[in-house]
Amino acid sequence: MSVNYRLGVMGFLSDPALKTSGGLGLEDQQAALRWVRANAGAFGGDPGNVTVMGESGGGYSVCGHLASPKSAGLFDRAILQSAPCATGGSRTREEAEAEAKATLSKLRELKSEQGKDCEDAESCLRGTDAATLMKAYGTWNEPRPIAGTELMPLAPAEALRTGRFNRVPVLIGVNHDEERGRILGQELTVGPMPPEAYEPEIRTEFGAQADAVLTRYPLSRFGSAGEALATVRTDHTWSVPTLDTARLLSRWTPTRMFEFSERETPSWAGDPKLSFELRASHMSELSYLFDFKLPLFEKLTKKQKRLGKRMTDTWVDFAESGKTDWPSFRSGGYVQSLTSGPWKRTEFAKDHDYAFWKNLG
Repeated sequence: MSVNYRLGVMGFLSDPALKTSGGLGLEDQQAALRWVRANAGAFGGDPGNVTVMGESGGGYSVCGHLASPKSAGLFDRAILQSAPCATGGSRTREEAEAEAKATLSKLRELKSEQGKDCEDAESCLRGTDAATLMKAYGTWNEPRPIAGTELMPLAPAEALRTGRFNRVPVLIGVNHDEERGRILGQELTVGPMPPEAYEPEIRTEFGAQADAVLTRYPLSRFGSAGEALATVRTDHTWSVPTLDTARLLSRWTPTRMFEFSERETPSWAGDPKLSFELRASHMSELSYLFDFKLPLFEKLTKKQKRLGKRMTDTWVDFAESGKTDWPSFRSGGYVQSLTSGPWKRTEFAKDHDYAFWKNLG
């Protein structure tokens, strides 16, 4: 089952005027998990064996449940997809309040244009309609609960590092080509990234470390500048911290790790012309795991459906037993590659230049 919870500005805005704000979305999910414990039996489920699962933003919610004492006892397994707890899942109080300050400033501008008063923060926020609040909040914030609170005393990374988290068996995974979708999405809007734009982009993102990154990921290795940038960002932002997360988890609790590595994934609906392949980009595994229609992607082929069946069977087996048919991560850092071909161990750290990024600091 899936649950509704407050998103974005409704679930995670943290203005000092709103005394109980900052993690309402996570608290909504906890209420839903309590409902599942109380009612699963009436629907033929096992209230003593509950698995919480999330992808991307939902995955960071799972990081939050692992770290939150208020989630203790509400679930028995956890599945994390494309959500490395080692680098995400929470914000500092300062980050949250800076976001709220910017939101309130924008909201006052919008209210002024409407000829309405917005001086008192609490009454302004509580009295504003949802559409205006969302417009003031914007689309690029990363709403997360605040660490250092009763709801989340420790950031997920610190909770995992110290073992002070809800220890349940965890299945954690990441996609082989996470950032391809973001780069290709930008391409559909502004066109392919020109070769001469690659180096400036790397220098902007990595500053003093840019020379090392450019040496390790020279443009000549790739078919295009967009593909090169997507590879850098995938390794740095997704692959390395996911491996770090698995290492932290496996010190304290049974952990299995996978990489979704299928190359022939469904393209975006409408067959847009892309300068390089989408492959296992962010969200691409969802088409294989859920039977609802994702209008973003083309329909699965028979071959892709077979892979989807094998993946869903694996997820169900893990939910039932806390195990998979491949070894635990503690067995030498074992990572299983999931493709339409044979499933086998992948040299994950080598494939994503783990040692380079960790030495880079």
